[in-house]
Amino acid sequence: MVQSLPKRSEVKIEETWNLKDLFASEKEYKDAYTEIEKNVPVFVEKYKGKLDSANVIIDALEEYQSLYMKFSLLGNYARLAITEDQSNTEAQMRAGQFSSLAGKVASQTSFVDSELLEMPTELLEEAAKLDSSYENYLVKLLERKKYTLHPEVEKVLAAYSPTFDAPYNLYETTKLLDISFPDFEVNGKPYPLSYVSFENDWEAETDTVLRRAAFEAFSSKLKEYQHTTAKTYDIALQQEKTTADLRGYDSVFEYLLFDQEVDRSLYNRQIDLITKELAPHMRKYAKLLQKVHGLDKMTFADLKIALDPNYEPTITIEESKKYINESLSVMGDKYLEMVDRSYKERWVDFAQNEGKSTGAFCSSPYGSHPYILISWSSRMNEVFVLAHELGHAGHFYFAHQEQNLFNSRPSLYFIEAPSTMNEMLVANHLLKSSDDPKFKRWVISSIVARTYYHNFVTHLLEAAYQRKVYERVDQGQNVNAEILNAYKREVLEEFWGDSVEITDGAELTWMRQPHYYMGLYPYTYSAGLTISTQVAKRILNEGQPAVDEWLEVLKAGGTKSPVELAKMAGVDITTDEPLRDTIAYIGSLIDELESLTEEIDSK
Repeated sequence: MVQSLPKRSEVKIEETWNLKDLFASEKEYKDAYTEIEKNVPVFVEKYKGKLDSANVIIDALEEYQSLYMKFSLLGNYARLAITEDQSNTEAQMRAGQFSSLAGKVASQTSFVDSELLEMPTELLEEAAKLDSSYENYLVKLLERKKYTLHPEVEKVLAAYSPTFDAPYNLYETTKLLDISFPDFEVNGKPYPLSYVSFENDWEAETDTVLRRAAFEAFSSKLKEYQHTTAKTYDIALQQEKTTADLRGYDSVFEYLLFDQEVDRSLYNRQIDLITKELAPHMRKYAKLLQKVHGLDKMTFADLKIALDPNYEPTITIEESKKYINESLSVMGDKYLEMVDRSYKERWVDFAQNEGKSTGAFCSSPYGSHPYILISWSSRMNEVFVLAHELGHAGHFYFAHQEQNLFNSRPSLYFIEAPSTMNEMLVANHLLKSSDDPKFKRWVISSIVARTYYHNFVTHLLEAAYQRKVYERVDQGQNVNAEILNAYKREVLEEFWGDSVEITDGAELTWMRQPHYYMGLYPYTYSAGLTISTQVAKRILNEGQPAVDEWLEVLKAGGTKSPVELAKMAGVDITTDEPLRDTIAYIGSLIDELESLTEEIDSK
């Protein structure tokens, strides 16, 4: 049964991450903060107006990288501390102070890119030959040249950069601090409700009356904050549109896709194909859920229930390690060493507590180890979530060993491939471990309901909704709660058709995701999973050679484009074949679920 969440001070220390690996004490953090404040002006004095030779350029980039590595550690410490408990006053003040520093540093160092772009291309090419590790940085810099403004304008924009994060910060504050969910009642009995308990427990509750009552109570409270949240989002959208126009992009889409290194055709294909061709399969899955559970109707509030809730095992944090190790063993000893360290050295924050950020994420500061946030609910599907975040951790763990700071991060288009790859490896391992029909049905339903539903449905429908929003913004218009609700409902109704009743409150789903404050991020989940599905098939069929190629992809970091990285792994994303094949694979899994259900019911 769902319990009220404890305060952060009440959770077990072994279930929390160890931020002391970043800074052993508050004094050490403050000393590093002071050092950055002192060293940045020294760097500016040394190099501003003096980037006139290949040797000086390389020296400057090396010191620039060193500065930003230390700066990144400060930022991660401040950000991670606030995500574990948004109500922590000390963490709030530290995060605010760092934000101010970030603006100063960005403004003071903006001359680096501005002055490099004023240099002859031949000089930058000479510098790249002098030290090839900076070639990628310089090439990408040149690609941005036509969208770069006057150096003084860039300096001012950099100084204001922390304020551009204000909408996201306001959204998180509203969501995690201001919205307080009261208990809801069913048959006179009260039940606790929070963001975490709703998304981790109530959505999957087996009791239909409780589940639907929780959805109604959750949506009712969200609705009270819809106008504030919509205005916050509109501010973020207008900032992006203004930036796109100032820099000379043809559209806000072109601006947001530029750093992803893909064109709009790949973006549109992902949304259009999945919306059209996956929908029939998922409607069939919804009907199967309705039949198995004997529901009078299938509503939006019922879509997250397990196909066989009586079979879903619970699992402790310690027990999860066995499943993770066995599933990811194919990746080799060095990968498993990373996994082992994540448990032993407390890289993962498992605890559930008041004020903690919802969902799960991985942050990988250069110069330290990755950190993972998750709220462990003891459901077996949390193994898939943890494997997903360890996929991000493993990606940067290897990339950071091979690449410098500027080369370590790949395009956002590719970022979810290593994470979803691990989910596929967990699924493949579990499928091989037993021939029992009920176990197989549970595993396959977990793949469909967790891996593919989350990445190909939840996030994809976010992307379809988001595209409508940006099309409106590109026309110079604003949005409000009424418009956002209408767009979200339209997307949901188009995808689910008459197989699912889009319950009142479903249109408010846009209020629950922080991804909308991260540009065109939602569609990349399905893009990454398309790649990882194909690579997972290769690993099953070809074994070690496919694994070795995948590890090389991880090590490449951001030195190649998404198309090139996928090609290294044996996947051609310039065609729609990988996506269509993945959609067909999802359809085959749902067909197998129907067959297994018939087999189980006939016994």
